[in-house]
Amino acid sequence: MPAARESLLEAAGVALLARPWPSVRMVDVAAAAGVSRQTLYNEFGGKAGLGRALVRREADWYLDGVDRVLRSPAGSGERLASVAEWTVRAARARPLVRALLTGSWDGNLPVPPGRGARPGVPAPGPGDLARAVRDRAAAALAAAEGAQRCELAVRLALSYVIAPAEEQGLAELMGLLRLVSEPSRTAGGR
Repeated sequence: MPAARESLLEAAGVALLARPWPSVRMVDVAAAAGVSRQTLYNEFGGKAGLGRALVRREADWYLDGVDRVLRSPAGSGERLASVAEWTVRAARARPLVRALLTGSWDGNLPVPPGRGARPGVPAPGPGDLARAVRDRAAAALAAAEGAQRCELAVRLALSYVIAPAEEQGLAELMGLLRLVSEPSRTAGGR
């Protein structure tokens, strides 16, 4: 039931934005998705399974956004700055993405896969996501130095996720990243 699964994950995500995970009730998620509670349990096995699937979905959503930014026709510096900006904005907007990127989980979020009593497919940790973004950017930019420049961009973005700055500070970071991310402007490109 792929349609029911997606509807349930969407409803659970909306519920999580409205209240802490311990307060999210399965009957409410099922009703919001337009399916029976039994369908929810058949699909996920219970609240823990739904939570694990939701965490995995958020990781995939974040990486899909990275891929979308990297497919842009812009120059490599612009794309790397856009990846950093995407990272900061996604983490600000979605608590699960922020937790995945920082490794900081609290009781208001579902338990990530690989933690708790029923381990599943482990959720990627912050290092896993940084490496995935770095590798995707290096492939998209088709340059040996692309991986290093992307790692720098992602790590700078993560510093803004961990210690948020005002919007103006983020804009300044993006401008700096655009400058240092162009191969012709780096020491190796002169």
